[in-house]
Amino acid sequence: MKKIIVVKSSEVEIKPFIVSDFTQIKKKTDRSEKVSKKELKSLAKEIGLDHSDEQIQFTKKLIEIYLAKR
Repeated sequence: MKKIIVVKSSEVEIKPFIVSDFTQIKKKTDRSEKVSKKELKSLAKEIGLDHSDEQIQFTKKLIEIYLAKR
């Protein structure tokens, strides 16, 4: 059996219902994805593009910055 406690209305505290008091604040997740040079080289080879290491490095940096801002 459960206990029942009887209280007077003057003993009850009334507060407005604020949703944020009952929810957790979600931080923006770090969705930045890393792109490897190996993946870029294999993709370039797969689609038949000529590439140098400088071009791969530039592309890697550019894609990572783009994904971080998205």
